[in-house]
Amino acid sequence: MPRNSSGKDTLIRNARLIDGTGAPWFEADLRISGNRIAAIGAALPAEDADIVDARGCYLAPGFIDAHCHDDLICLREPDRPEKVLQGVTTLVVGNCCFSLYPATAGSAEMLRLHFSGLAGETQADEVFDSFDGYRQALEGPGVALNLVSLVGHAAIRLAVLGYERRAASGEEIAAMQALLAQQLSQGAAGLSLGLVYPPSAYADTNELNALAETVRAHGKLLTAHVRSYEAGLLPSIDEFIAILRASGAAGLLSHLQSAGKPNWGAIPKALDRLEAARAEGIDISFDMYPYPAGSSYMLQLLPPAALEGGIDAVRARLRDPARREALRVLVEEGDPDPHAAQSKIVLISWHNVRISATANPALKPLEGKSMVDAARELGISPFDLMVRCIEEDQGQTGIIMFQLDEADLRAAFTHRLHMVGSDGIPRPGTKPHPRAYGSFPRVAGRLTREQGWLTLEDAVRRMTAMPAQRFGLSDRGILRPGMIADLTLFDETIMDKATFETPTEMPAGIRSVFVAGEAVVAGGRSTFARPGRALITG
Repeated sequence: MPRNSSGKDTLIRNARLIDGTGAPWFEADLRISGNRIAAIGAALPAEDADIVDARGCYLAPGFIDAHCHDDLICLREPDRPEKVLQGVTTLVVGNCCFSLYPATAGSAEMLRLHFSGLAGETQADEVFDSFDGYRQALEGPGVALNLVSLVGHAAIRLAVLGYERRAASGEEIAAMQALLAQQLSQGAAGLSLGLVYPPSAYADTNELNALAETVRAHGKLLTAHVRSYEAGLLPSIDEFIAILRASGAAGLLSHLQSAGKPNWGAIPKALDRLEAARAEGIDISFDMYPYPAGSSYMLQLLPPAALEGGIDAVRARLRDPARREALRVLVEEGDPDPHAAQSKIVLISWHNVRISATANPALKPLEGKSMVDAARELGISPFDLMVRCIEEDQGQTGIIMFQLDEADLRAAFTHRLHMVGSDGIPRPGTKPHPRAYGSFPRVAGRLTREQGWLTLEDAVRRMTAMPAQRFGLSDRGILRPGMIADLTLFDETIMDKATFETPTEMPAGIRSVFVAGEAVVAGGRSTFARPGRALITG
């Protein structure tokens, strides 16, 4: 039955339709009946329909955020105004090995702390035993947007091995496969690896290949935050390609980038690797966000081995003077082993790390400041500030890292295998990366109209049909009669307004957004409707 407030169909008149395929826009009407597109054509009959005058505006499929970390915020703030006002109708969560499920009785507390490090303090009742449990928690109070959920590798490994830094036995790998298979059978979209984030970082080839085989057996997707985006980028891509080759799974490489000035210029070589894999018959693509800075948690400034045992073990090591000094050398001077991961601080310096989010109120004044400026105000070194944040914030400090080259970003963004993901990490009341508030209007506005990286139609394709295909959403992502009516209507003023200084400014130019035929944005304002759901894939 119709889903708008009047109980009628909705007729969108005289819109410039961008259908998601990359084809040029064309002017037409579009009729919504119930939760689906009923008709597209010129001068459609208007009887028994509410009319939306879209003259001069563009109508596209709803934007799909192919990579974000909105798992927790959707439970707490299901209306999601900063996403719907970007024209987003579907979120892909569970990325980079971080998901809120599956948890066992023995791993639930570890999983809670693991997710807290990324997204802030997570409560015991916000981790779940399965995808079904997470889905039911989302849909109970309702949610504005659709969610596609990946299973985080960390949750799987914590359930079987905890934070142990060692190879899994054959029996343990089988247990992880069984736990993963349960989530995929319930409708999760695939498995996400986070190979710089412990405990996912502790997995060896045997474990990763076996889990990828389970993904392939269920016809799902394997995504990967690879082991290095610095000097080790190309070997890390080779590792991911080898996993896909061995398993036959389809793959999505997360946020392709080359971090740190000494490593700039590597993206064309990385793209050649991906094209060679495609030529070999390996199904691989990638996502990336439209900004030259990334965001993570402060623990990423430490080498992965230092995180063995979880946050309490890390804090204990930092209280030991000898271990603390050894870590300082690794962080500020780098590892003398040429095969070790490069230190972020050696690559980009403390000046280019900004504190974005804290959980401890005593640290709140540090948000928005570089590590150098904040340390200077406190009369301590940046390393000592990092230690203080890890101790007093229990590892929950968010950071922004200015580390990417514009030419590399453009090369990735304009490549045929690229789709758009915000990689946003929402932390209400903090100073987050602006990508959580501006990625999609930035792509449709600034990168097309001002910078000329993409045509508008190609930009829309990368935010709609491409991710819909990649995640198996066969009834979304393209404007066709019979498809689910997830739609975004925007005008030529579309533009992001969020900056690194004012990161929570809402964008301009989004007129209306429909999820399953119901308006979640009307007249440029959120309606607070909740027609979304957790989508079952496969």
